[in-house]
Amino acid sequence: MNRFLTRTVIAGLGLLIAIWLVQGLHYTGGIPGFIVLCLIFGLVNAIIRPILRLLSLPLMILTLGLFSLVINALMLLLTQALAEAVGIRFVIDGFGPALLGAIVISIVSVAAHLFVRD
Repeated sequence: MNRFLTRTVIAGLGLLIAIWLVQGLHYTGGIPGFIVLCLIFGLVNAIIRPILRLLSLPLMILTLGLFSLVINALMLLLTQALAEAVGIRFVIDGFGPALLGAIVISIVSVAAHLFVRD
Protein backbone atom coordinates (compact mmCIF):
# COMPACT_ATOMS: atom_id res chain seq x y z
CA MET A 1 0.00 0.00 0.00
CA ASN A 2 2.85 2.38 0.84
CA ARG A 3 4.49 1.67 -2.53
CA PHE A 4 1.22 2.40 -4.35
CA LEU A 5 0.81 5.72 -2.55
CA THR A 6 4.41 6.72 -3.25
CA ARG A 7 4.05 5.93 -6.93
CA THR A 8 0.67 7.69 -7.08
CA VAL A 9 2.06 10.86 -5.50
CA ILE A 10 5.02 10.85 -7.91
CA ALA A 11 2.71 10.22 -10.87
CA GLY A 12 0.44 13.01 -9.62
CA LEU A 13 3.40 15.37 -9.51
CA GLY A 14 4.28 14.35 -13.05
CA LEU A 15 0.67 14.85 -14.11
CA LEU A 16 0.61 18.32 -12.55
CA ILE A 17 3.81 19.32 -14.37
CA ALA A 18 2.53 17.82 -17.63
CA ILE A 19 -0.72 19.80 -17.37
CA TRP A 20 1.35 22.91 -16.76
CA LEU A 21 3.79 22.30 -19.66
CA VAL A 22 1.83 20.55 -22.42
CA GLN A 23 -0.59 22.70 -24.40
CA GLY A 24 -3.19 19.98 -25.05
CA LEU A 25 -3.69 18.85 -21.43
CA HIS A 26 -6.35 20.73 -19.48
CA TYR A 27 -7.62 20.36 -15.93
CA THR A 28 -10.27 22.62 -14.47
CA GLY A 29 -11.16 21.98 -10.90
CA GLY A 30 -9.87 22.20 -7.39
CA ILE A 31 -7.45 20.28 -5.25
CA PRO A 32 -9.93 17.54 -4.14
CA GLY A 33 -10.74 16.77 -7.78
CA PHE A 34 -7.05 16.64 -8.63
CA ILE A 35 -6.44 14.19 -5.80
CA VAL A 36 -9.18 11.94 -7.20
CA LEU A 37 -7.64 12.34 -10.67
CA CYS A 38 -4.27 11.24 -9.27
CA LEU A 39 -5.88 8.21 -7.63
CA ILE A 40 -7.55 7.26 -10.91
CA PHE A 41 -4.23 7.66 -12.73
CA GLY A 42 -2.48 5.58 -10.07
CA LEU A 43 -5.04 2.79 -10.30
CA VAL A 44 -4.87 2.74 -14.10
CA ASN A 45 -1.08 2.52 -13.93
CA ALA A 46 -1.16 -0.16 -11.24
CA ILE A 47 -3.80 -2.42 -12.77
CA ILE A 48 -4.13 -1.94 -16.53
CA ARG A 49 -0.64 -0.81 -17.55
CA PRO A 50 1.14 -4.06 -16.51
CA ILE A 51 -1.39 -6.09 -18.50
CA LEU A 52 -0.85 -3.96 -21.61
CA ARG A 53 2.92 -4.12 -21.21
CA LEU A 54 2.77 -7.92 -21.06
CA LEU A 55 0.48 -8.15 -24.08
CA SER A 56 2.67 -5.78 -26.10
CA LEU A 57 5.97 -7.40 -25.15
CA PRO A 58 6.88 -8.27 -28.76
CA LEU A 59 6.38 -4.63 -29.79
CA MET A 60 8.38 -3.48 -26.78
CA ILE A 61 11.27 -5.69 -27.83
CA LEU A 62 11.00 -4.68 -31.48
CA THR A 63 11.03 -0.94 -30.67
CA LEU A 64 13.63 -1.27 -27.90
CA GLY A 65 11.13 -0.07 -25.30
CA LEU A 66 9.88 3.03 -27.11
CA PHE A 67 6.42 1.48 -27.39
CA SER A 68 6.11 1.99 -23.64
CA LEU A 69 5.59 5.71 -24.38
CA VAL A 70 2.58 4.78 -26.49
CA ILE A 71 1.24 2.65 -23.64
CA ASN A 72 1.75 5.53 -21.22
CA ALA A 73 -0.14 7.87 -23.58
CA LEU A 74 -2.98 5.35 -23.76
CA MET A 75 -3.05 5.20 -19.95
CA LEU A 76 -3.38 8.98 -19.90
CA LEU A 77 -6.28 8.82 -22.36
CA LEU A 78 -7.95 6.10 -20.30
CA THR A 79 -7.51 8.26 -17.21
CA GLN A 80 -9.26 11.08 -19.05
CA ALA A 81 -12.23 8.85 -19.89
CA LEU A 82 -12.54 7.52 -16.35
CA ALA A 83 -12.16 10.99 -14.82
CA GLU A 84 -14.91 12.38 -17.03
CA ALA A 85 -17.11 9.44 -16.05
CA VAL A 86 -16.89 10.48 -12.40
CA GLY A 87 -17.35 14.17 -13.16
CA ILE A 88 -13.76 15.44 -13.13
CA ARG A 89 -12.92 17.87 -15.91
CA PHE A 90 -9.65 16.56 -17.35
CA VAL A 91 -9.35 17.00 -21.12
CA ILE A 92 -6.69 15.83 -23.55
CA ASP A 93 -6.91 17.34 -27.04
CA GLY A 94 -5.63 14.24 -28.87
CA PHE A 95 -2.99 11.55 -29.02
CA GLY A 96 -0.13 14.00 -29.63
CA PRO A 97 -0.63 15.91 -26.38
CA ALA A 98 -1.17 12.59 -24.59
CA LEU A 99 2.19 11.35 -25.92
CA LEU A 100 3.96 14.56 -24.89
CA GLY A 101 2.28 14.37 -21.48
CA ALA A 102 3.42 10.77 -21.11
CA ILE A 103 6.99 11.81 -21.89
CA VAL A 104 6.86 14.60 -19.29
CA ILE A 105 5.34 12.28 -16.68
CA SER A 106 8.01 9.65 -17.41
CA ILE A 107 10.83 12.18 -17.01
CA VAL A 108 9.39 13.50 -13.74
CA SER A 109 8.85 9.96 -12.45
CA VAL A 110 12.41 8.90 -13.22
CA ALA A 111 13.80 12.06 -11.61
CA ALA A 112 11.61 11.68 -8.51
CA HIS A 113 12.47 8.01 -8.08
CA LEU A 114 16.14 8.99 -7.87
CA PHE A 115 15.35 10.81 -4.63
CA VAL A 116 12.47 8.76 -3.20
CA ARG A 117 12.54 5.06 -2.45
CA ASP A 118 9.47 2.84 -2.92
